[in-house]
Amino acid sequence: MTMDNTNTPKKTALAGKRVAIIATNGFEESELRSPREALLNAGATVELISLKAGTIKGWKDGDWSDAEKVDHTVADANAEDYDALLIPGGVMNPDKLRMDTDAVAFVRDFFDQHKPVAAICHGPWLLAEADVLKGRKVTSYASIRTDLTNAGAEWVDAEVVVDNGLVTSRSPKDLPAFNAKMVEEIGEGVHQE
Repeated sequence: MTMDNTNTPKKTALAGKRVAIIATNGFEESELRSPREALLNAGATVELISLKAGTIKGWKDGDWSDAEKVDHTVADANAEDYDALLIPGGVMNPDKLRMDTDAVAFVRDFFDQHKPVAAICHGPWLLAEADVLKGRKVTSYASIRTDLTNAGAEWVDAEVVVDNGLVTSRSPKDLPAFNAKMVEEIGEGVHQE
């Protein structure tokens, strides 16, 4: 941490880091906005990647919420341009993303490059589709536990689980722990197997 000219601490843990958030219509609002705020507060540059250009709408309290501007489409995005990936949950978001071959390939590329990935709630569904969970310890929203174990993961019920650069959490109530570990893992950078 550095100090600015008023002696106020300025967070720079992730200065120079570029983080992609992959999401589409139906993302859980708090699971995109809270981690994004934590990343920005730590000094990261954050870009929203989606299936189509324009905007996407979040989901909050059983109804549609505000729109978010998309920075790049997943077809045009390249994992090599980013230091880490965030996958918010919401039931609709990862379910739509896992049906898109570009989205699945984009996620898989982060694992091939050993870059940190953070996924919360239903977000790990996309990891199962990308076939990157074999031998990994993870957590998620309880209803997708079987899907993740069938994909080869060891599922545990914990507020946050870290496995070699992969950060997972169960639900919005775990966001404080999730955000802290996500920032820490991204700060550490590339993780070798």
